[in-house]
Amino acid sequence: MGQADLMTGKRALASDSSAGRRIGEDEARGPASADNAALAAPPSLGQALRTWAKIGLISFGGPAGQIALMHRIVVDDRHWVDEPRFLHALNFCMLLPGPEAQQLAVYLGWLMHGTSGGLAAGILFVLPGALVMLALSMLYVLSADLPAISGVFWGIKAAVLAIVVEAILRIGRRALRNPALYTLAGAAFAALFFFSAPFPVIILAAGMIGAMGVRRWPAAFAPPGGGDGDGNSRTAKTIPTPSPHARRSSSRWVTAGLGAVLWFGPTAAIALALGSSSAFTDIGIFFSKMAVVTFGGAYAVLTYVAQQAVATYHWLAPGEMLTGLGLAETTPGPLIMVVQFVAFLGAYRAPGGLEPMTAGILGAMLATWVTFVPCFLWIFLGAPYIERLRGNRRLTAALTAITAAVVGVILNLALWFALHVLFTQLDDWHAGPLRLLVPDFASLDPRALALTVAAMIAMLRFKIGVLPILAAAAMIGILLRT
Repeated sequence: MGQADLMTGKRALASDSSAGRRIGEDEARGPASADNAALAAPPSLGQALRTWAKIGLISFGGPAGQIALMHRIVVDDRHWVDEPRFLHALNFCMLLPGPEAQQLAVYLGWLMHGTSGGLAAGILFVLPGALVMLALSMLYVLSADLPAISGVFWGIKAAVLAIVVEAILRIGRRALRNPALYTLAGAAFAALFFFSAPFPVIILAAGMIGAMGVRRWPAAFAPPGGGDGDGNSRTAKTIPTPSPHARRSSSRWVTAGLGAVLWFGPTAAIALALGSSSAFTDIGIFFSKMAVVTFGGAYAVLTYVAQQAVATYHWLAPGEMLTGLGLAETTPGPLIMVVQFVAFLGAYRAPGGLEPMTAGILGAMLATWVTFVPCFLWIFLGAPYIERLRGNRRLTAALTAITAAVVGVILNLALWFALHVLFTQLDDWHAGPLRLLVPDFASLDPRALALTVAAMIAMLRFKIGVLPILAAAAMIGILLRT
């Protein structure tokens, strides 16, 4: 999650008609005269549960669309939360690793009903997509060899490449505002593509550069969208007084301890029962590490997941990583749900003493658990201290630098996907620390190239949405492969 995604979310809000009018009018009048709609009476927990279930079922369109959907329902339609509080919560969620839309749901649920509300909102936001993704993963291993199903997955791969390219352009326009940030993006790409640098190292290095560089070059690492990096934005100044339960919090040590047990407990139990070398232990440990480095959104962390899942653990083939991303694009909820597909295949193919389908389901459930439990922990620990975090100038600069690096990370992901989608033969060339994937141009798949170009034109020129493009690509894949 980076500041670029924050701008994506805010622009998504502005694109919604009623939200856009309110944001524009409030900013024009200034905080003193902002005329938000009067807040309705706080909803009952039952009302909130029904609303969060509805949001979870229809939350398609990636983080920007999901954030806009929550804004329309919670702020505009229900008037349960006012505009400044919503945007302040959104800003805070952008500081955290993990899916920002799901964390925003947890925050808003916590704001209205405390811990029980946060748990309900976060679970209902994720649950529908998790169930659909599990069903699609089972369909994949049972039917992928059928010509029609194979054609669907082949077409989805080509469309996903276009989607990733669009993500580079969208995030890059917002994140790269000066030569320093362009340089960071280029360095991140080179470190990953040419030297296979670990993703967490890239994120850590970019954050340190931003945190240290802001003292000498404050303009280079200033946050986008206003404010001076010290929390002195108009939104930050208009946050209303928190509700009484939001001011109270249980001991942070109790929260941290309980959260750590819930987060690491299942993996530790599996390691004791099945041994440290089982696929389940690897899945629990790997996706637990991933949960703390998922800055920049799902597209950024997919490079790290693909690098480890394909080359290190051998859970799936490069083309299957594209298939999983395509399936995640078609389900409601966070795009990071692709990790469930990865873990399902890893456990299905290394079931130990279990039946393969049972192993796949357990692996998918474990990956989902260790990916999303930390999201609740970050909110329950950090929400009472949001003002302190928002006022940290170095932290804001670090996130600005991380967002710039994420553009290079996603560029690496797009090139890696393109090589595996468009060519059937690749040579892995090494020279000391330098590593290159060199395609055999005789192995170019012209049909995949044509479908990818068509998908890019549809997205970039005609602004057609993700779901129609994926559906059309799947249909074309069936026609071409059968």
